[in-house]
Amino acid sequence: MKLRMGLQARFLVLMGVALLVVLAVVALLLNRQEQMRREVEDVSRQAMHTLVAQSLRRRGEAAVEQLAAALTNPLYYSDLDAIGTLARSTQRSPGVRYVLVYDEAGKVVHDGTDEIAHYGRRMDDPMAAQVVAANGPLTQTQGGVMDVSMPILIGQQRVGGVRIGYDTQALRRIQDEAVGTLRSRLDVLGERHVVWIGLLGTGLLVFGALSLWLIQRLLVRPIRQLAEAAQAIESGHFDTVTPIDDRKDEVGDLMRAFDRMSRSLARHDREIRRMAYTDALTGLGNRLAFRESLDQRLDQIHGGSRQLALLFADLDDFKRVNDTLGHDAGDEVLLQCAQRIRSAVQRVTGEDALLARFGGDEFVILLEGSGDPGQDVRKLATRLAETLVMDLGQPLQVQQRQVFLGTSIGITLFPEDASSGTTLMKNGDIAMYQAKVAGKNCFRFYSRAMDQAVERRVHLEHELRGAWDRGELSLVYQPVFRLSDGAMIGAEALLRWRHPELGYVAPSVFIDVAEQSGLIEALGPQVLHAACADAVRWQRERDDDEPLFVAVNVSPRQLRHGDLSQVVSACLRETGLSADMLHLELTETAVIGDELHASALLSELRAMGVRVWLDDFGTGFSGLSHLRRVPVDGVKIDRSFVADVLRDPDDLALTTAIIAMAHSLGIMVVAEGVEKEGQYSILRERGCDFAQGYWLGHPMTAEEFHALRV
Repeated sequence: MKLRMGLQARFLVLMGVALLVVLAVVALLLNRQEQMRREVEDVSRQAMHTLVAQSLRRRGEAAVEQLAAALTNPLYYSDLDAIGTLARSTQRSPGVRYVLVYDEAGKVVHDGTDEIAHYGRRMDDPMAAQVVAANGPLTQTQGGVMDVSMPILIGQQRVGGVRIGYDTQALRRIQDEAVGTLRSRLDVLGERHVVWIGLLGTGLLVFGALSLWLIQRLLVRPIRQLAEAAQAIESGHFDTVTPIDDRKDEVGDLMRAFDRMSRSLARHDREIRRMAYTDALTGLGNRLAFRESLDQRLDQIHGGSRQLALLFADLDDFKRVNDTLGHDAGDEVLLQCAQRIRSAVQRVTGEDALLARFGGDEFVILLEGSGDPGQDVRKLATRLAETLVMDLGQPLQVQQRQVFLGTSIGITLFPEDASSGTTLMKNGDIAMYQAKVAGKNCFRFYSRAMDQAVERRVHLEHELRGAWDRGELSLVYQPVFRLSDGAMIGAEALLRWRHPELGYVAPSVFIDVAEQSGLIEALGPQVLHAACADAVRWQRERDDDEPLFVAVNVSPRQLRHGDLSQVVSACLRETGLSADMLHLELTETAVIGDELHASALLSELRAMGVRVWLDDFGTGFSGLSHLRRVPVDGVKIDRSFVADVLRDPDDLALTTAIIAMAHSLGIMVVAEGVEKEGQYSILRERGCDFAQGYWLGHPMTAEEFHALRV
């Protein structure tokens, strides 16, 4: 018998089928909702993790770069107070676990604490080896710490570095809490939808469709929009507009919170970029900003007819301002000079030039030619350099005092001199150095010959290293005579270099190389020890004669180093030379460069019994007031005055005045460069105490000098 199905049954069947379909659809929707929830959670977690990690890394790199720049001078001069102030200021920043400042050997100079408990210890943590070996910024992560490090350089010399450790565990906890909150809110929304589905059983089909539409509109779409915004922010587009509406639910709260976070990140990014690309003192662009702008200019004009000129300006004798008036006065000088440079650039070139401060007293200007043959970039650079030399040569009013400086400018052209930004900047630096060598307060254009001069200097420095151990360096002695009776009373030790390939190298050349490279700090003690040993042999072989002193020149770098008295004491103790038989000669400009430090050091030497002489007297800027404040036993009149005493009344009058001034202070006088009998006679007549020169005796080896005594 065939079963007959009525309308009600069909309706019920239809409703049952519809119910099953709706339930299946609901089940599918619930399953899809759970998948979407996990996807949203994963996307949000990944986006938040990436965003936070990159933000922390950029923050750390910017902070360590700024701190490294600020620590350059304090670390170079071992100013622990300044280093501590900067380290503690950074350590107080949110999320910073530690700040370590280390020297070039990897030893801790400061750890940000008042006690500096780790001072002098070598860093031995797992990340330390890569930190010390790194030549640039380095970011490492280990054990819940993100370690950001940066070496500190002065020119090409590495003086140490700085490390900042950030606590990543705290950031991970914040991230987990945020993801947990998001998960909880999504769970609440899912449960709410299930309850509504159960209550509206008869309208499951409509409610299912409506629910799907509501989920898509109210939940999935906003979160997808937030995810897209997070991806844009992750790509570095911090100004991305995030979706926001007036919803009062959790999703609305999330969207508004995300918008606040986005705007905060954009604000911090702008601030970090401003700090990273702007010189804090002058407001000009810094080295990083200039380099990026230079590379952009080079890319824009690549293959075109436009020319660039780079002017590398360095203030002359700026260190003297810091040493005499203090760093506050130095900052004021830099501000005034930056204003004069900016004004000169605007007057000469308009607004097209790019101006930046590289740090210290270095300023860089980039000029771009218009491509018009009538407007040569070389002429424009020349006119600007002349204006800068004139403007910066005018006196500056600082702390109610006039300060006179100048500027040395190196100019290089693109593409004539270089094809890349790195080479262009290197050539500008070389040209600036040549302007310094030419007498300062001038400008020089780069030429290929300058590279050869730099290469020769580097070659000399390389050959000079180890020259003493190879026996290429030796001492000669020029005798010193007493004018009253013509007796020989001592000798000045002079260093000579005979290179196996270059032959005899002039002392004025290799001594300058040794001074600039720091090799003089190793050569000085060796020369002093050898001279003292020779003097002891003289005294031992001629005990019945009047003892002869030995005079040794001391470089300004040795004087600034601070351990000169210990070096002298060790030489006297090891050789057995009597302290009063050792005379140390220091240049006048070296002494007055840091008068307070020099006076204290010279007092220590004189207390030991060592005699101190002021060499090349009359060529610097000192006078009677300096002689009264600096404890010396004698002065040596520079040979430039002695050479013309027979024919120049002014030099004779000046020489006579120096002798009288020194004697009035109880100071002895030695005349250098006596090459004629007439010079000898007139110096003896004017009361000069001692003399040396070719007419009296040429520089000779220790054996020849001993034979001369015999």
